[in-house]
Amino acid sequence: MSKLVISTCLLLQLISSLYFASNVHYLNVQDYGAKPDSMTDSSQSFLQAWGSACSSSQPVTIHVPAGSFLITGTTFSGPCKNTDIEFLIDGTIVAPTKNENLRDPDQWIMFDTVEGVSINGGTFDGRGEALWKCKSANNHHCPDGAPTLIFRNSKNIAINSISSINSELFHVVILGCNGVTLQGVNIIAPESSPNTDGIHVESSTGVTIIQANIKTGDDCISIGPGTSHLWIERVNCGPGHGISIGSLGKKGQGLDVDGVQNVTVKTTVFTGAKNGFRIKTWGTKSRGYVKNVAFVDAMMRNVENPIIIDQHYCPDDDGCPSKDSSSGIKISDVKYEQIHGTSASQVAVNLDCSSSNPCSQISMQDIKLAYTNGRSEANCKNAQGVSLGYMVPPSCL
Repeated sequence: MSKLVISTCLLLQLISSLYFASNVHYLNVQDYGAKPDSMTDSSQSFLQAWGSACSSSQPVTIHVPAGSFLITGTTFSGPCKNTDIEFLIDGTIVAPTKNENLRDPDQWIMFDTVEGVSINGGTFDGRGEALWKCKSANNHHCPDGAPTLIFRNSKNIAINSISSINSELFHVVILGCNGVTLQGVNIIAPESSPNTDGIHVESSTGVTIIQANIKTGDDCISIGPGTSHLWIERVNCGPGHGISIGSLGKKGQGLDVDGVQNVTVKTTVFTGAKNGFRIKTWGTKSRGYVKNVAFVDAMMRNVENPIIIDQHYCPDDDGCPSKDSSSGIKISDVKYEQIHGTSASQVAVNLDCSSSNPCSQISMQDIKLAYTNGRSEANCKNAQGVSLGYMVPPSCL
Protein backbone atom coordinates (compact mmCIF):
# COMPACT_ATOMS: atom_id res chain seq x y z
CA MET A 1 0.00 0.00 0.00
CA SER A 2 2.84 2.38 0.89
CA LYS A 3 4.40 1.84 -2.55
CA LEU A 4 1.07 2.76 -4.14
CA VAL A 5 0.87 5.97 -2.10
CA ILE A 6 4.44 6.89 -3.02
CA SER A 7 3.75 6.21 -6.71
CA THR A 8 0.63 8.33 -6.59
CA CYS A 9 2.51 11.20 -4.96
CA LEU A 10 5.23 11.02 -7.57
CA LEU A 11 2.62 11.04 -10.32
CA LEU A 12 0.92 14.11 -8.85
CA GLN A 13 4.26 15.87 -8.56
CA LEU A 14 4.99 15.08 -12.19
CA ILE A 15 1.63 16.41 -13.31
CA SER A 16 2.14 19.53 -11.22
CA SER A 17 5.60 20.14 -12.63
CA LEU A 18 4.32 19.72 -16.18
CA TYR A 19 1.45 22.12 -15.49
CA PHE A 20 3.72 24.87 -14.23
CA ALA A 21 6.35 24.15 -16.87
CA SER A 22 3.76 24.93 -19.53
CA ASN A 23 3.92 28.52 -18.29
CA VAL A 24 0.35 29.25 -19.42
CA HIS A 25 -1.48 32.02 -17.59
CA TYR A 26 -5.18 31.32 -17.02
CA LEU A 27 -7.81 34.04 -16.90
CA ASN A 28 -11.48 33.53 -16.05
CA VAL A 29 -13.92 36.05 -17.53
CA GLN A 30 -16.01 35.86 -14.36
CA ASP A 31 -13.08 37.29 -12.44
CA TYR A 32 -13.52 40.37 -14.64
CA GLY A 33 -17.23 40.63 -13.85
CA ALA A 34 -18.85 38.52 -16.58
CA LYS A 35 -22.25 37.12 -15.57
CA PRO A 36 -23.48 33.72 -16.90
CA ASP A 37 -27.13 34.77 -16.85
CA SER A 38 -27.71 35.54 -20.58
CA MET A 39 -29.04 39.00 -19.62
CA THR A 40 -26.14 41.03 -18.22
CA ASP A 41 -23.90 42.58 -20.87
CA SER A 42 -20.49 40.97 -20.30
CA SER A 43 -18.75 42.65 -23.24
CA GLN A 44 -16.49 44.86 -21.14
CA SER A 45 -15.49 41.91 -18.95
CA PHE A 46 -14.42 39.95 -22.04
CA LEU A 47 -12.54 42.96 -23.40
CA GLN A 48 -10.71 43.48 -20.10
CA ALA A 49 -9.62 39.84 -20.09
CA TRP A 50 -8.54 40.26 -23.72
CA GLY A 51 -6.52 43.35 -22.83
CA SER A 52 -4.64 41.41 -20.16
CA ALA A 53 -3.98 38.52 -22.54
CA CYS A 54 -3.00 40.76 -25.44
CA SER A 55 -0.34 42.60 -23.42
CA SER A 56 1.05 39.48 -21.75
CA SER A 57 4.54 38.16 -22.53
CA GLN A 58 3.48 34.55 -21.95
CA PRO A 59 0.78 32.24 -23.39
CA VAL A 60 -2.68 32.94 -21.99
CA THR A 61 -5.88 30.90 -21.82
CA ILE A 62 -9.08 32.93 -21.36
CA HIS A 63 -11.65 30.59 -19.82
CA VAL A 64 -15.36 31.04 -20.42
CA PRO A 65 -17.03 28.69 -17.92
CA ALA A 66 -20.43 27.02 -18.17
CA GLY A 67 -23.41 29.35 -18.47
CA SER A 68 -24.75 31.83 -21.01
CA PHE A 69 -22.84 35.08 -21.45
CA LEU A 70 -24.41 38.03 -23.29
CA ILE A 71 -22.03 39.84 -25.61
CA THR A 72 -22.95 42.90 -27.66
CA GLY A 73 -20.98 44.05 -30.72
CA THR A 74 -17.37 43.49 -29.67
CA THR A 75 -14.00 43.69 -31.44
CA PHE A 76 -10.94 41.99 -30.02
CA SER A 77 -8.24 44.13 -31.61
CA GLY A 78 -4.55 43.64 -32.21
CA PRO A 79 -1.76 43.64 -32.90
CA CYS A 80 -0.87 42.08 -29.58
CA LYS A 81 2.40 41.53 -27.79
CA ASN A 82 1.17 37.98 -27.20
CA THR A 83 0.88 35.56 -30.13
CA ASP A 84 -0.48 32.60 -28.14
CA ILE A 85 -3.97 33.34 -26.83
CA GLU A 86 -6.60 30.64 -26.36
CA PHE A 87 -10.31 31.11 -25.70
CA LEU A 88 -11.39 27.94 -23.88
CA ILE A 89 -15.19 28.01 -23.91
CA ASP A 90 -17.32 25.65 -21.85
CA GLY A 91 -20.41 27.85 -21.96
CA THR A 92 -22.54 29.67 -24.51
CA ILE A 93 -22.03 33.17 -25.87
CA VAL A 94 -25.35 34.76 -26.83
CA ALA A 95 -26.16 37.80 -28.94
CA PRO A 96 -28.62 40.53 -27.98
CA THR A 97 -32.20 39.65 -28.84
CA LYS A 98 -32.61 42.82 -30.93
CA ASN A 99 -30.20 43.96 -33.61
CA GLU A 100 -30.34 47.59 -32.57
CA ASN A 101 -28.61 46.69 -29.29
CA LEU A 102 -25.41 45.95 -31.17
CA ARG A 103 -22.82 48.72 -31.08
CA ASP A 104 -21.97 48.03 -34.71
CA PRO A 105 -24.90 46.69 -36.76
CA ASP A 106 -22.50 45.05 -39.23
CA GLN A 107 -20.71 42.76 -36.78
CA TRP A 108 -21.20 40.88 -33.56
CA ILE A 109 -17.86 39.31 -32.57
CA MET A 110 -14.73 40.27 -34.49
CA PHE A 111 -11.03 39.53 -34.13
CA ASP A 112 -9.06 42.15 -36.03
CA THR A 113 -5.31 42.10 -36.80
CA VAL A 114 -4.45 39.30 -34.37
CA GLU A 115 -1.96 36.43 -34.52
CA GLY A 116 -1.89 33.04 -32.83
CA VAL A 117 -5.45 33.10 -31.48
CA SER A 118 -7.37 29.86 -30.95
CA ILE A 119 -10.98 29.24 -29.97
CA ASN A 120 -11.69 25.83 -28.47
CA GLY A 121 -15.20 24.61 -27.74
CA GLY A 122 -18.35 26.42 -26.80
CA THR A 123 -21.51 27.57 -28.52
CA PHE A 124 -22.26 30.90 -30.23
CA ASP A 125 -25.98 31.69 -30.40
CA GLY A 126 -26.71 34.52 -32.83
CA ARG A 127 -30.43 34.67 -31.96
CA GLY A 128 -31.32 35.51 -35.54
CA GLU A 129 -34.98 34.47 -35.43
CA ALA A 130 -36.40 38.00 -35.05
CA LEU A 131 -34.42 39.30 -38.03
CA TRP A 132 -35.43 36.37 -40.25
CA LYS A 133 -39.08 36.95 -39.35
CA CYS A 134 -38.76 40.61 -40.30
CA LYS A 135 -37.19 39.75 -43.65
CA SER A 136 -39.73 37.03 -44.44
CA ALA A 137 -42.50 39.62 -43.99
CA ASN A 138 -40.90 41.72 -46.79
CA ASN A 139 -40.33 44.54 -44.35
CA HIS A 140 -38.01 46.99 -46.12
CA HIS A 141 -36.97 48.53 -42.82
CA CYS A 142 -35.28 45.42 -41.43
CA PRO A 143 -31.66 45.87 -40.32
CA ASP A 144 -29.07 44.02 -42.38
CA GLY A 145 -28.03 41.85 -39.48
CA ALA A 146 -24.58 40.76 -38.33
CA PRO A 147 -22.33 37.75 -38.89
CA THR A 148 -21.50 35.78 -35.76
CA LEU A 149 -17.72 35.45 -35.83
CA ILE A 150 -15.31 37.41 -38.05
CA PHE A 151 -11.54 37.08 -38.27
CA ARG A 152 -10.06 39.96 -40.28
CA ASN A 153 -6.46 40.68 -41.30
CA SER A 154 -5.18 37.96 -38.99
CA LYS A 155 -2.84 34.96 -39.17
CA ASN A 156 -2.19 31.61 -37.51
CA ILE A 157 -5.76 31.15 -36.28
CA ALA A 158 -7.35 27.93 -35.01
CA ILE A 159 -11.09 27.38 -34.49
CA ASN A 160 -11.83 23.97 -32.97
CA SER A 161 -15.01 22.16 -31.94
CA ILE A 162 -17.26 25.19 -31.75
CA SER A 163 -20.98 25.25 -32.44
CA SER A 164 -22.63 28.23 -34.12
CA ILE A 165 -26.40 28.37 -34.16
CA ASN A 166 -28.98 30.77 -35.58
CA SER A 167 -26.65 33.48 -36.85
CA GLU A 168 -28.36 36.56 -38.25
CA LEU A 169 -26.07 36.39 -41.30
CA PHE A 170 -22.89 34.39 -42.03
CA HIS A 171 -21.77 32.21 -39.14
CA VAL A 172 -17.98 32.36 -39.58
CA VAL A 173 -16.13 34.84 -41.84
CA ILE A 174 -12.43 34.58 -42.68
CA LEU A 175 -11.42 37.84 -44.37
CA GLY A 176 -7.90 38.88 -45.36
CA CYS A 177 -6.27 36.15 -43.28
CA ASN A 178 -3.28 33.82 -43.64
CA GLY A 179 -3.03 30.40 -42.01
CA VAL A 180 -6.44 29.50 -40.56
CA THR A 181 -7.66 26.06 -39.47
CA LEU A 182 -11.29 25.24 -38.68
CA GLN A 183 -11.84 21.72 -37.35
CA GLY A 184 -14.83 19.93 -35.85
CA VAL A 185 -17.16 22.90 -36.39
CA ASN A 186 -20.95 22.47 -36.15
CA ILE A 187 -23.15 25.11 -37.77
CA ILE A 188 -26.95 25.09 -37.64
CA ALA A 189 -29.65 27.44 -38.88
CA PRO A 190 -33.09 26.71 -40.38
CA GLU A 191 -33.30 26.00 -44.09
CA SER A 192 -35.58 29.05 -44.44
CA SER A 193 -33.13 31.48 -42.78
CA PRO A 194 -31.77 33.95 -45.38
CA ASN A 195 -28.06 34.61 -45.97
CA THR A 196 -26.90 32.37 -43.15
CA ASP A 197 -23.81 31.01 -44.93
CA GLY A 198 -21.89 28.57 -42.76
CA ILE A 199 -18.28 29.54 -43.46
CA HIS A 200 -17.24 32.37 -45.80
CA VAL A 201 -13.61 32.69 -46.92
CA GLU A 202 -12.43 35.76 -48.84
CA SER A 203 -9.09 37.42 -49.67
CA SER A 204 -7.35 34.73 -47.63
CA THR A 205 -4.69 32.09 -48.18
CA GLY A 206 -3.75 28.89 -46.40
CA VAL A 207 -7.21 28.14 -44.95
CA THR A 208 -8.09 24.56 -43.95
CA ILE A 209 -11.60 23.35 -43.09
CA ILE A 210 -11.81 19.79 -41.75
CA GLN A 211 -14.67 17.71 -40.35
CA ALA A 212 -17.50 20.26 -40.36
CA ASN A 213 -21.24 19.63 -40.11
CA ILE A 214 -23.21 22.48 -41.66
CA LYS A 215 -26.99 22.95 -41.99
CA THR A 216 -28.03 26.43 -43.10
CA GLY A 217 -30.33 28.54 -45.25
CA ASP A 218 -27.55 29.52 -47.68
CA ASP A 219 -24.13 28.23 -48.80
CA CYS A 220 -22.58 25.74 -46.43
CA ILE A 221 -19.22 27.15 -47.49
CA SER A 222 -18.83 30.20 -49.74
CA ILE A 223 -15.52 31.09 -51.34
CA GLY A 224 -15.09 34.74 -52.24
CA PRO A 225 -12.61 36.67 -54.41
CA GLY A 226 -8.95 36.64 -53.49
CA THR A 227 -8.99 33.13 -52.00
CA SER A 228 -6.11 30.75 -52.66
CA HIS A 229 -4.69 27.53 -51.22
CA LEU A 230 -7.94 26.47 -49.58
CA TRP A 231 -8.34 22.88 -48.38
CA ILE A 232 -11.79 21.50 -47.48
CA GLU A 233 -12.21 17.91 -46.28
CA ARG A 234 -14.84 15.75 -44.56
CA VAL A 235 -17.73 18.20 -44.65
CA ASN A 236 -21.39 17.27 -44.30
CA CYS A 237 -23.63 19.84 -45.97
CA GLY A 238 -27.40 20.03 -46.04
CA PRO A 239 -29.80 21.55 -45.99
CA GLY A 240 -28.12 24.52 -47.62
CA HIS A 241 -26.94 25.84 -50.96
CA GLY A 242 -23.82 23.69 -51.22
CA ILE A 243 -20.14 24.58 -51.47
CA SER A 244 -19.88 27.60 -53.75
CA ILE A 245 -17.09 29.54 -55.39
CA GLY A 246 -18.42 33.06 -55.87
CA SER A 247 -20.31 34.94 -56.67
CA LEU A 248 -17.68 36.83 -58.66
CA GLY A 249 -18.06 39.83 -60.95
CA LYS A 250 -20.99 41.54 -59.30
CA LYS A 251 -21.41 45.23 -60.01
CA GLY A 252 -19.54 47.15 -57.36
CA GLN A 253 -16.67 44.66 -57.08
CA GLY A 254 -14.77 46.66 -59.71
CA LEU A 255 -13.55 45.88 -63.21
CA ASP A 256 -10.66 43.73 -61.98
CA VAL A 257 -11.79 41.03 -59.54
CA ASP A 258 -9.33 39.05 -57.44
CA GLY A 259 -9.38 35.46 -58.63
CA VAL A 260 -9.90 32.17 -56.83
CA GLN A 261 -7.26 29.48 -57.24
CA ASN A 262 -5.76 26.35 -55.73
CA VAL A 263 -8.91 25.01 -54.04
CA THR A 264 -9.32 21.35 -53.06
CA VAL A 265 -12.59 19.91 -51.77
CA LYS A 266 -12.66 16.21 -50.91
CA THR A 267 -14.66 13.61 -48.99
CA THR A 268 -17.93 15.50 -48.68
CA VAL A 269 -21.57 14.49 -48.23
CA PHE A 270 -24.50 16.62 -49.41
CA THR A 271 -27.99 15.77 -48.13
CA GLY A 272 -31.08 17.55 -49.44
CA ALA A 273 -29.00 20.55 -50.51
CA LYS A 274 -29.98 22.94 -53.28
CA ASN A 275 -26.52 22.62 -54.83
CA GLY A 276 -23.51 20.39 -54.48
CA PHE A 277 -20.44 21.93 -56.09
CA ARG A 278 -21.19 25.34 -57.56
CA ILE A 279 -19.19 28.05 -59.31
CA LYS A 280 -21.19 31.25 -59.84
CA THR A 281 -20.30 34.47 -61.64
CA TRP A 282 -22.34 37.44 -62.77
CA GLY A 283 -22.67 38.20 -66.48
CA THR A 284 -20.66 41.39 -66.29
CA LYS A 285 -17.43 42.55 -67.95
CA SER A 286 -15.50 42.36 -64.67
CA ARG A 287 -12.24 40.50 -65.22
CA GLY A 288 -11.12 37.66 -62.98
CA TYR A 289 -10.56 33.92 -62.86
CA VAL A 290 -11.27 30.60 -61.18
CA LYS A 291 -8.52 28.03 -61.74
CA ASN A 292 -6.84 24.94 -60.34
CA VAL A 293 -9.88 23.61 -58.48
CA ALA A 294 -10.49 19.96 -57.53
CA PHE A 295 -13.79 18.48 -56.32
CA VAL A 296 -13.05 14.89 -55.32
CA ASP A 297 -14.92 12.04 -53.60
CA ALA A 298 -18.43 13.29 -52.88
CA MET A 299 -21.76 11.68 -52.08
CA MET A 300 -24.90 13.51 -53.25
CA ARG A 301 -28.19 12.55 -51.61
CA ASN A 302 -31.18 14.08 -53.36
CA VAL A 303 -29.33 17.26 -54.33
CA GLU A 304 -31.07 19.62 -56.75
CA ASN A 305 -27.93 20.67 -58.67
CA PRO A 306 -25.08 18.29 -57.84
CA ILE A 307 -22.59 19.87 -60.27
CA ILE A 308 -23.22 23.37 -61.58
CA ILE A 309 -21.30 26.23 -63.17
CA ASP A 310 -23.53 29.29 -63.50
CA GLN A 311 -21.92 32.23 -65.31
CA HIS A 312 -25.25 34.03 -65.61
CA TYR A 313 -25.84 34.18 -61.87
CA CYS A 314 -28.48 36.66 -60.76
CA PRO A 315 -30.51 35.66 -57.69
CA ASP A 316 -34.15 36.73 -57.54
CA ASP A 317 -33.77 38.40 -60.99
CA ASP A 318 -32.76 41.58 -59.18
CA GLY A 319 -30.38 43.98 -60.94
CA CYS A 320 -29.45 41.44 -63.59
CA PRO A 321 -27.13 42.34 -66.50
CA SER A 322 -28.69 42.30 -69.95
CA LYS A 323 -29.45 38.92 -71.47
CA ASP A 324 -26.80 39.47 -74.15
CA SER A 325 -24.00 40.12 -71.66
CA SER A 326 -21.42 37.47 -70.79
CA SER A 327 -19.13 37.01 -67.84
CA GLY A 328 -15.55 38.26 -67.96
CA ILE A 329 -14.52 35.70 -65.33
CA LYS A 330 -12.37 32.93 -66.84
CA ILE A 331 -12.94 29.43 -65.43
CA SER A 332 -10.26 26.83 -66.17
CA ASP A 333 -8.57 23.70 -64.84
CA VAL A 334 -11.48 22.40 -62.76
CA LYS A 335 -11.58 18.69 -61.89
CA TYR A 336 -14.63 16.65 -60.81
CA GLU A 337 -13.76 13.10 -59.72
CA GLN A 338 -15.61 10.26 -57.96
CA ILE A 339 -18.88 12.09 -57.42
CA HIS A 340 -21.76 9.69 -56.80
CA GLY A 341 -25.34 9.72 -55.57
CA THR A 342 -28.75 11.06 -56.59
CA SER A 343 -29.96 14.26 -58.20
CA ALA A 344 -33.33 15.79 -57.33
CA SER A 345 -33.49 17.34 -60.81
CA GLN A 346 -33.06 15.70 -64.20
CA VAL A 347 -30.05 17.86 -65.13
CA ALA A 348 -27.47 16.52 -62.71
CA VAL A 349 -24.54 18.23 -64.44
CA ASN A 350 -25.05 21.79 -65.68
CA LEU A 351 -22.10 23.74 -67.07
CA ASP A 352 -23.44 27.12 -68.24
CA CYS A 353 -20.27 29.02 -69.12
CA SER A 354 -19.48 32.42 -70.58
CA SER A 355 -19.72 32.87 -74.36
CA SER A 356 -16.84 35.37 -74.33
CA ASN A 357 -14.72 33.33 -71.88
CA PRO A 358 -15.62 29.64 -72.36
CA CYS A 359 -14.75 27.26 -69.54
CA SER A 360 -11.62 25.28 -70.43
CA GLN A 361 -9.70 22.29 -69.10
CA ILE A 362 -12.75 20.88 -67.35
CA SER A 363 -12.13 17.28 -66.32
CA MET A 364 -14.74 14.74 -65.22
CA GLN A 365 -13.95 11.21 -64.08
CA ASP A 366 -16.12 8.51 -62.52
CA ILE A 367 -19.36 10.47 -62.18
CA LYS A 368 -22.44 8.47 -61.14
CA LEU A 369 -25.43 10.73 -60.50
CA ALA A 370 -28.83 9.13 -60.92
CA TYR A 371 -32.07 11.08 -61.25
CA THR A 372 -34.67 9.89 -58.79
CA ASN A 373 -37.49 9.97 -61.41
CA GLY A 374 -35.76 8.73 -64.55
CA ARG A 375 -32.57 9.18 -66.55
CA SER A 376 -30.27 11.98 -65.50
CA GLU A 377 -28.89 14.44 -68.04
CA ALA A 378 -25.85 16.66 -68.51
CA ASN A 379 -25.94 20.10 -70.10
CA CYS A 380 -22.86 21.91 -71.38
CA LYS A 381 -22.78 25.40 -72.84
CA ASN A 382 -19.47 27.01 -73.83
CA ALA A 383 -17.58 24.34 -71.87
CA GLN A 384 -14.46 22.53 -73.09
CA GLY A 385 -12.77 19.55 -71.50
CA VAL A 386 -12.54 15.78 -71.21
CA SER A 387 -14.37 12.97 -69.45
CA LEU A 388 -12.87 9.69 -68.29
CA GLY A 389 -14.23 6.47 -66.86
CA TYR A 390 -17.83 5.64 -66.10
CA MET A 391 -20.17 8.61 -66.65
CA VAL A 392 -23.79 8.91 -65.49
CA PRO A 393 -25.26 11.03 -66.94
CA PRO A 394 -23.39 10.65 -70.26
CA SER A 395 -20.81 13.39 -70.61
CA CYS A 396 -21.63 16.53 -72.57
CA LEU A 397 -17.99 17.64 -72.80
